[in-house]
Amino acid sequence: MRIISGKHKGRRITAPAKLPVRPTTDVAKEALFNILNNYYHFPELKVLDLFSGTGNISYEFAARGAEKLTAIDANYDCVKFIKKTSAELEFPITTIKSDVFKYLEKAPATADIVFADPPYNLEKENFARIVQLVFENAILENDGVLIIEHSKHTDLSDLEGFRESRKYGGCVFSFFE
Repeated sequence: MRIISGKHKGRRITAPAKLPVRPTTDVAKEALFNILNNYYHFPELKVLDLFSGTGNISYEFAARGAEKLTAIDANYDCVKFIKKTSAELEFPITTIKSDVFKYLEKAPATADIVFADPPYNLEKENFARIVQLVFENAILENDGVLIIEHSKHTDLSDLEGFRESRKYGGCVFSFFE
C-alpha cells in the first residue's frame, strides 16, 4: 500500500504479513479520495476509521491534512502497527483497541466521516448494525457521511440512509447520510 497524495505522497507502507487484513487497493482508495476531495476540506475533518486494519485509510486522511483521526480495531497487532507507523510518519492518529460494535454503542465522539471496512464476509445484519449504531448514537456531524467498504457480492442499498455506491473492481463503497 502507498500514500496517494499529500504529505509523504508515494511512500510505500508494508504491513507485517501476520496481520489479518485486506487493505483497500490503491486504485479504489484513490477513487474514494477523489470523490471526497470534491466535498471536504481535509484539515477541518474529524474522521473515525472503523475496522482500521493496517491504518491505510487513516494514513491517507492524515497525509491530506486531517488532524482529528481515530482508528479502531479489535486486533492488538493492527493497533500496534498503526500506532508505530503513525508515529514514524508524524500523523495525528489516535488508536483504540476495541470491538467496533462496542465502541459504537458508547458513541464517545462525533465525526464528519465515518469509514468502515469490515471483513467482506461479515453477515448483512452486522453491516446494518454498523449503520444503525452510527445513526442512532448521532456519531455523524451535520453533513457527515458514513462510508462502508464491502464486496461487490454484498448489496447495502436497502439500508436506511443509503445514498449511493461506487464499485472499483471487487470493492464497493456505499455512502450513507
